[in-house]
Amino acid sequence: MYSINMTNVATTSVEIGCIDAASDVLGDKWTPRLLRVLHNTDQARFCQIQDEVGGINPRTLSARLQELETKAIITKTPTESETRCLYSLTKKGRDLIPIIESMHDWSSRYA
Repeated sequence: MYSINMTNVATTSVEIGCIDAASDVLGDKWTPRLLRVLHNTDQARFCQIQDEVGGINPRTLSARLQELETKAIITKTPTESETRCLYSLTKKGRDLIPIIESMHDWSSRYA
């Protein structure tokens, strides 16, 4: 019986460890919201994202977008105007959308 419990603990740790990569991306308050906005709009400027998310500090938004770009979740494309960029999801970012949709479904059911 003791060895069975030890095996279950080890197996559980491995299974829980498998969500680390997604948690690293989605583990803060704003990132799921940012991904939802980019999914709904395909491409968006900084101010559009800020308006859609609502309540996010520009510095926080900038930091989150930079982090997502570093992790290859989004791309930042300069526009004709040198001061503006468009943000969009990469394939890796789009692959997170089912998780966001599941979070939405769960929140709708239990909020």
